[in-house]
Amino acid sequence: MTRDPHQDADAGAISQAHAILDAARDGVLAVLDAQGWPMTSRIALQTDPAGEPLALLSGLALHTAALGRDPRAALLIDESRAGDGRGMALTRARLSLQVTATMVAAEAEGDLRRAWRDRDPKAAVYARLPDFRFWRLEIRAGLLNAGFGRAFRLTADDLRR
Repeated sequence: MTRDPHQDADAGAISQAHAILDAARDGVLAVLDAQGWPMTSRIALQTDPAGEPLALLSGLALHTAALGRDPRAALLIDESRAGDGRGMALTRARLSLQVTATMVAAEAEGDLRRAWRDRDPKAAVYARLPDFRFWRLEIRAGLLNAGFGRAFRLTADDLRR
C-alpha cells in the first residue's frame, strides 16, 4: 500500500492557499467534453470579496458548454511570482481545486463586472461583451503543493473565508 504524500493542512498551508487564490488572475480549468473526455483551458480568474473563485467565460467556449452539461470541474492555479527569476511552473507553489461551477444570475453581475475591471483594466475589452458571463467556482476540496515534501490536503472549510 502506498502512503498518501499529502498532510492535513496547517495554518501556514491554509494561509498560503488563500494568498494564491487572492492573487490569481488566471488558471487552468479542466472539464469533460461532450464525449466525456477531459479537456483543459486557461481561463481568466479572480476572487469575489468573500474569497470565492470567479471565472469570466465566453458562452462560445467549449469549456462553458461543458460546464453547462456537467458543473464538476478542476482548477489549477500557480503561485504568482512575477519578476523573481523562478519562471518554471514546477518551482512555484500550486493549488489544485475540485469545484462545482454555477453561472451567476445576470442581475447580480453589475458589481462583479466593475470589481473585475478595477482589478484588471485590460478586461474592459471583453468584460462588456454580452456572451461573457460570470461563473462561481464553489470549492469542494483542494491540494496545495508548496514545494518538496510540502503537500497538503485542503477541505472546503479550509479554503472558505
